[in-house]
Amino acid sequence: MNAPLLEVTNLVKLYPVGPRRKGAMLHAVDNVQFTIDAGECVGLVGESGCGKSTLARLLARLIDPTSGRILFAGQDLTALSSDRFSRSPERARIQVVFQDPTESLNPSFRVFDSIADPLRRLLGLKSGTELDERVYRAAELVGLPAELVMRYPHQLSGGQRARVGIARAVAVEPSLLILDEPTSALDVSVQAVILRLLADLRDRLGMSYLFVSHDLNVVRLLCERIVVMYLGRVVEVASAEDLFTSPKHPYTQALVAAIPDPARRGEQRLRLDGSPTSPVDPDPNRCRFYGRCPQGTDRCITASPQLRSVGDGHLAACHFA
Repeated sequence: MNAPLLEVTNLVKLYPVGPRRKGAMLHAVDNVQFTIDAGECVGLVGESGCGKSTLARLLARLIDPTSGRILFAGQDLTALSSDRFSRSPERARIQVVFQDPTESLNPSFRVFDSIADPLRRLLGLKSGTELDERVYRAAELVGLPAELVMRYPHQLSGGQRARVGIARAVAVEPSLLILDEPTSALDVSVQAVILRLLADLRDRLGMSYLFVSHDLNVVRLLCERIVVMYLGRVVEVASAEDLFTSPKHPYTQALVAAIPDPARRGEQRLRLDGSPTSPVDPDPNRCRFYGRCPQGTDRCITASPQLRSVGDGHLAACHFA
């Protein structure tokens, strides 16, 4: 079998809480491990505050991990600091499409310069025919009319700004595209258009995707495999089909049960009571879902469940999976 494009092993990111709790650490990402194959689209889901965006920033090497390894095409990216990685040739192979295109685009840059900037910085292209061709080719790829290329972001619609953010990312021809909730700031009708565009680009360019989202229906449409996070940890990994038809972890079961479905109207749904455990110095011997889990027992307090195989390619961190 071919080695995965991206392999994450025991990845940890801790943040100091502050002077009032000296030495206390917030576990934003805790011992995360998973893989992404070449050409594969992997979804990353979980509720707000579970560590999805922090993990995405770690993988894009925008921030440095506390510990762990990120192997990309066999190269250990954690061997370089985020500052050194920004000047590395590998920077062009991992690109990010951010959540809000209005915030991520420089308002003083025309569309042309927003797309051209990574081509200049990462590929060393200077002003000239080749740069112009690459910019207009990227705009064409995402369905952005040529007449909009010399406009400023405030002169574009939300959907057009989203296309600029995607064009900027794909212009350098990356191998991995990290999509951090790229449609959450858009109207529903525009979301559908952008999702179709992303699916088409993946087929045409052969890129791998990490699609970060809280919308399970969106992830189900695009992704072959899904990673579920809860309070900084991965609690389940499965194919999209297995995850939606036979979720093993109680948290995943609750997420799937919460998806609106008129066919299930009137049915008793799984509800989660209680409050999430604090991510500040959590007990390493206690399941982080204990207190909200309907299946929790004394065993969950004394032995934190580890991610293990519960089927063909299906992993879950639960004693009862």
